[in-house]
Amino acid sequence: MEIACNVTRQAPLIAELVNLATAHWRGGASVQPLAGEDLAATFAAQLSNPTSAALRATQDAGRHLAELAAELRQALLAEHPVEQAARINAMIRRYGAQPYLVEDVGQPFHLHFHGSGGTSVEALGGEFATALALVVDGYGPDRFGQCAAHQCEAVYIDLTRNASRRYCGAACTARAKTAAYRSRRQP
Repeated sequence: MEIACNVTRQAPLIAELVNLATAHWRGGASVQPLAGEDLAATFAAQLSNPTSAALRATQDAGRHLAELAAELRQALLAEHPVEQAARINAMIRRYGAQPYLVEDVGQPFHLHFHGSGGTSVEALGGEFATALALVVDGYGPDRFGQCAAHQCEAVYIDLTRNASRRYCGAACTARAKTAAYRSRRQP
């Protein structure tokens, strides 16, 4: 099964929002989770122009993004698939996710799924919740995790063919490999 093409674009955004707003340790360093306008501005900078502009224009977007990030983190790190599915389904209902087909230039029809709420954060909530549901449907419930590197609470969404991802990114992968190498070399 081929997963919807926009899910592969949404997965890194979902992880980044969760990491910006909820992680206290990233890459071996203590960080202060972003909140308020700092969170809204930082996250909006990673979005396409129309979505970014809509998010910047949303009143109290930072607070709502932080709430969404907390919900997403709970779904991503749920201990049991049943709990994970229940959390994702609750977000789909809460944000009123509505799928529809879109034909973009140079691409065949594909599925978009924005929330039906009135704000850009609610639209993102519906889109992100549905993306998580499609990952679970296409890959299984074990594709979400927290970075295995020392002093890193960042989350990831594993879309690899062999479900081999264990770290949030290249920096933590390198840190973990270096630490393992050093521990093997010590008597």
